[in-house]
Amino acid sequence: MLHDVVPARALAVFAHPDDPEVACAGTLSTWVDAGAEVHLVVCNSGDKGSTDPGADPTQIAEVRALEVAAAAEVLGLAGHEVLGIPDGELENSLTTREALVRRIRALRPEAVIAPDPTAVFFGDSYVNHRDHRELGWAMLDAVAPAAASPLYFPDAGPPHQVSTLLLSGSLEPDSWVDIASALDRKVAAVRCHLSRVGDAPEIVDDVVRQRAADAGRYAGVRYAEGYRRLRF
Repeated sequence: MLHDVVPARALAVFAHPDDPEVACAGTLSTWVDAGAEVHLVVCNSGDKGSTDPGADPTQIAEVRALEVAAAAEVLGLAGHEVLGIPDGELENSLTTREALVRRIRALRPEAVIAPDPTAVFFGDSYVNHRDHRELGWAMLDAVAPAAASPLYFPDAGPPHQVSTLLLSGSLEPDSWVDIASALDRKVAAVRCHLSRVGDAPEIVDDVVRQRAADAGRYAGVRYAEGYRRLRF
């Protein structure tokens, strides 16, 4: 089923600096084009995003924060924030949930995009990152019921009910967004993460386009991004 409802205000919350561009940049850009106010929260600093044992984690985090800002500009986001939690240390804790609820209540989005925490094994060669899983569970708890209930975190602002939660990276997608008009910007946003793209950005471009085409076949369009959709 195509999800063709454009929210007036949306929030994407992901773990690492390049996660939202890979997962949902096409959706975010498509919504911006349609007049939505779109915000992004990146929880982890990306400080362990290197295979060089001699790399400086602080310097890596600084570079990756600049990459987040560059990608946000490409996508036309209304705002973005990096919480700076060290990679591998994100927990579905009371502190994390309160921070997420605070941002949901402050921004008051109609739609939220976050990782699907139930997606663990992708084939026989990849295990979904622990930070993705922990954040996914924390976002589920923050959206349903905490953000909408005044008795949860009463100091975090007036309660707010999110209408739609789209879970990305799902092994059971049931809703797709047509991103044909925004695919080039998705590619450009992914390219902003130079520290991850490496010396062969054209290979990354091909992968991004192929994945969008694969999702598009399920949706009956040329290019798409898929989600598990929850409505409240």
